Amino acid sequence: MARIKGAMMTRKRRNKTLKLAKGYWGSKSKHFKMAKQAVMKSGNYAYVGRKQKKREFRQLWITRISAACKMNGINYSQFMNGCKKAGITLNRKMLSEIAIHDAAGFTAIVEQAKAAL
Repeated sequence: MARIKGAMMTRKRRNKTLKLAKGYWGSKSKHFKMAKQAVMKSGNYAYVGRKQKKREFRQLWITRISAACKMNGINYSQFMNGCKKAGITLNRKMLSEIAIHDAAGFTAIVEQAKAAL
């Protein structure tokens, strides 16, 4: 039986990595060895970035809710405690959207939270 040579698959694998490294500066987009290192590193950054994105958005929502709560005379932690006791199950993303786009609606939620305390 004839021996199967691996040149085609090796070339495909290398081209896939070089394609991912397209647009990188200097040799990192041209030479396989450097491109492989750069792609590995960028993959790690992307993985970490996906986790940080969630963290940063939650932080942003909390900041927005806190600012809206201060305008209604209550602090954030008391507001969240009141919401839990009042049975308001809106998440922080929705609460921040309401605080931005519907101030009267948010004030009504704050009043319910205050009443539950």
